[in-house]
Amino acid sequence: MLTQQHAGEIFDRIKKLSTADEVEVLFSGGHFALTRFANNTIHQNVAEENHVVSVRTVFGGKTARAFTNKFDDESLRLVVRSAESLARVQHPDPDLLPMPDEQEAAGSTGESPVPTPAPSRHFAETAGITPEMRAEGVKKIVGVAEKHSLTTAGVFSSGESFDGIFNSRGLSQWHTQTSAEISITMLAADSSGWQKANSPNAALLDPLALAEIAAQKAVNSALPREIAAGKYTVILEPAAVLDIVGFMFLDFSGMSILDQRSFLTGRIGTKLFGDNITIWDDVAHPLQAGSPFDGEGVQRQKLSLVENGIVKRVVYARATAERMKRSEYKDKVGPIAATGHGFALPNEMGEMPMNIVFAPVPDPQTVEQMIASTERGVLVTRLWYIREVEPFEKMLTGMTRDGTFYVENGRVQGGIRNFRFNESLIHMLANVEAMSVPVRSCGEESFDMVVPAMKVGEFNFTEVTKF
Repeated sequence: MLTQQHAGEIFDRIKKLSTADEVEVLFSGGHFALTRFANNTIHQNVAEENHVVSVRTVFGGKTARAFTNKFDDESLRLVVRSAESLARVQHPDPDLLPMPDEQEAAGSTGESPVPTPAPSRHFAETAGITPEMRAEGVKKIVGVAEKHSLTTAGVFSSGESFDGIFNSRGLSQWHTQTSAEISITMLAADSSGWQKANSPNAALLDPLALAEIAAQKAVNSALPREIAAGKYTVILEPAAVLDIVGFMFLDFSGMSILDQRSFLTGRIGTKLFGDNITIWDDVAHPLQAGSPFDGEGVQRQKLSLVENGIVKRVVYARATAERMKRSEYKDKVGPIAATGHGFALPNEMGEMPMNIVFAPVPDPQTVEQMIASTERGVLVTRLWYIREVEPFEKMLTGMTRDGTFYVENGRVQGGIRNFRFNESLIHMLANVEAMSVPVRSCGEESFDMVVPAMKVGEFNFTEVTKF
């Protein structure tokens, strides 16, 4: 795998080839492998390794980027020529800033607090996972399926990756990380169950335990009955919480405020959610993952986005922060400073918080305790096919799947047919009655977060599906 030293040597070669005012090079890649299974048997093993260099050049406020995955002299010469040719024909960007140096990128300019270093997310054991080791995990999953007379399908993947950035102002940043992920679906004649988990540390994943949970969901939701659509108390497991709340975090962006496309427009500093909702963006959290720097190499800050239901601030790339300081909104958006959340330039989206952590509540409840305190409600394993209906109230629609249960008198009464929902995220997060201890969670519709299970009142199911 490419090392920081080798990347630095490649950058030096690129810099000598360029005539631009400034040069920035992003490095990304690694190796990734997966074992895919269906119908209780492995049917695919794939592996790939790729290293990509992305060159951005600047001429008098004009910038552009070009990519290659070949590092020989001629390929580097061609990618530099492409980046420079593209940059020269762009219109000048009046908001483009000089590339950050080491001091600015480290957050030591006085505008922002110095970030807490993120823990290592590279584990040799995870990097060393072999196809045979993944097959052994799949064998355990299939064994559970066969024990319960179910059919299983899913993926066991593992990999090792790197991200790096160098620029002509002396900045050099590098991050390596490992990852492992298991996704399991258990199928019965008229029901299904699902579980998914990932971590930089494969030792934290237990395929047997995940398979047993997915299997029990499939078994316990068999012969689903149909109940009427309507507003119910709903208990959302962490994956369901993640996939629905993930739709609001692109709005926690300075550029989305400037573009007037954020549901937070005119609402920063106001109470939108319940007292029990506090949300951080924290790349250094022990359950989080990912690079500690953004697309320009600026260190990611730990930020309080929501405190006790009150929206406190949004995140900023460097140029967005400067634009906001000159805008009509500057006195209405809370603190304004580069926070290390920008995407690689050039881009149209600006920035986004990517390391979301829901703060624990003083009196967390387990899912079992939430069920026991529910007179009439619905337990949801996961949501899917989520789409935005109305952006300002953050009205979303989607469906339940892979384990939806009716709860009555404090007990799960069996499986029910799935629902379509139409629900406002603002309404939902203002009506959270209980939460569990936050955990690292992953789903299918959003990025990984540290989130709790939630018990939510008056959740709006609009129709029953046919499965």
